[in-house]
Amino acid sequence: MPVSLQKLVILHTNDIHSHFEQMPRIASLIRARRAAHAEDAAGVVTVDVGDHMDRMFMETEGTAGKANIAVMNATGYDAAVLGNNEGLTFPAGTLAAAYDGQARFTLLGSNIAERQSGLTPDWFAPYRIMTCGSVRLGLIGITASFNDFYHPLGWDVGEPLAAAARLVRQLRGQVDAIVLLSHLGLSTDERIAREVEGIDVILGGHTHHLLEQPLRIGDTYLCAAGKFGRYVGEVELLFDGERGCLHEVRGRCLEASDYPASADIAALIADWRAVAARRLADTVATLAEPLHNDWSHESQLGNLLAAGLRRWTGAAAALVNAGQLLDGLEAGPVTRETLLRLCPSPINPCLLTLQGGQIAQALEEALLPEFQTKPLMGYGFRGKVLGTLCLDGIEVRFDPDAEPYAKLRSVRIGGSELRPDDSYEIATLDMFTFGVGYPTLGKGGGIRYFLPEFIRDVLAAELLDTGALVDCARPRWTAQRS
Repeated sequence: MPVSLQKLVILHTNDIHSHFEQMPRIASLIRARRAAHAEDAAGVVTVDVGDHMDRMFMETEGTAGKANIAVMNATGYDAAVLGNNEGLTFPAGTLAAAYDGQARFTLLGSNIAERQSGLTPDWFAPYRIMTCGSVRLGLIGITASFNDFYHPLGWDVGEPLAAAARLVRQLRGQVDAIVLLSHLGLSTDERIAREVEGIDVILGGHTHHLLEQPLRIGDTYLCAAGKFGRYVGEVELLFDGERGCLHEVRGRCLEASDYPASADIAALIADWRAVAARRLADTVATLAEPLHNDWSHESQLGNLLAAGLRRWTGAAAALVNAGQLLDGLEAGPVTRETLLRLCPSPINPCLLTLQGGQIAQALEEALLPEFQTKPLMGYGFRGKVLGTLCLDGIEVRFDPDAEPYAKLRSVRIGGSELRPDDSYEIATLDMFTFGVGYPTLGKGGGIRYFLPEFIRDVLAAELLDTGALVDCARPRWTAQRS
C-alpha cells in the first residue's frame, strides 16, 4: 500500500436474530481480524446493523435483551443501530434498561425520537464521529419507520431519506467519510445511494441480503452480511492523506464457521442462559386437562387463542391461523418457557374491519390443504406452516366434499348470518395486515395494533379463565355433507 494511503477497517454484522450459537465464532473472527490489521490499519471499527435480538430465543426473552448486550460488549462492538426486532418487540422502558448504562457501545438513533417530547433519549446518539489515526469517520444509524407500530410504543421514527440527508449535511464538513448503518432493506439502501449525496458506505440489513462484494451505486458502496450470524462483513476504506479524500473501498464477507468458538463468549452465554431459564420457569397457569393443537383442523388451543384475541380487543369475532401454535399443552403447570416454545412469534394482536365477502374468502381458503400446509417465513412468524383458521364468535357449516371455494354452507357472526357486503370488526394478527398467509385479511381497514403484548401474553391470560378452557372444546366448524 502506498505510503500516502491510510487504511481504516470496518467489521459489520446484521440480522443475527439471537443466534447465540454463532456468537462465540463471530467473536473469534472479529478478534482475529483486529489482530490481522493491527499493524497496517489506522483502526478497526466493529458495528451491528440491527436485529441482533430476537425474542423467540430464551436467552433474549428471559433477560429482556441484556444477554445480547453483554455479548456485544464482550465482543467489542463500537456502535449499533436498532432493528425492528429490538424497537418493536420491547417497550421503551425495557429497551432503556437493556441499553442505558449497560451498553459499552454507541446506540445510534439518527431518525428516532420520543413521540411526546420530540426528543431523542440520551441513551441514543444521533451520530458518532470516530478518529482513527488521522481519519475522522462519521457513523449514522437509521431504522425502518414502521410508525403504525412505533407510535403505540411512544416512538416517532422519521422518514429515512430525509434523516440521512439531514445528517449528511450536518457531518460532511467534520469528517473524512460517512458510513450509514441502515436497517432499511436493500431496495431502500439503493434508493438512498441514488438520491442522497455524500454517503460513502451503506452497511445494510433488515432484508437479510448478502453482498459478498460491495455493490457500487454512484459514489456509494453498499455492503451486507446476510443473516443469523453466518457471515461477518469486512470493509477496507483507503484514504489518500495527501489529497485528503477516500481513494478506494474494498469489501468481502467472511464465514464465521471458519473460526473456532471463543471460550469466554460461550461461557458468558451459558451464564446468561441460566439466568433466563430461572426467570422463564415461573408458572403462569396449571391445567387440569391437556389442550390439543392441530394445524389442519380446529383445536382446543387454537380456539382458546382466538377467544383470547376477541376478548383482548373487544371485537365481535376473531380468527387466528393454527400454525402460530407449535404444539399442544399437557395437563399440569404451564411456565413462561413453555409458552415461549409453544408460541415463539413476536406477533401482536390487531383489530380490523373486513367485509363479509372477505371473511368468507378466508374461511374457504382455510379449508384447503395448500393453505393449511403452506410454509411461511418472515413478518414476525416463527412457526413452520400457516395452518387452518381457528375461530371465536364465528360459526361455520361446510361441506368437506364440495369443490374448492364452494365448501361454505353457512357462516354466522354474533348469531346472525354473514352478509357479504356488511362490515365486521374482527380480531386477528398483525402479520395478516401485510398481505401474507390469507391475503384477503390484508385488505381490512381501520387497523388498530395492540402493543407491546404478544399473542403468547394473550394466551397466558386466557389459560387462567376456567370458562374459556371449557368453551374452547366447543366446535366452531361443523361438517355438513350434502
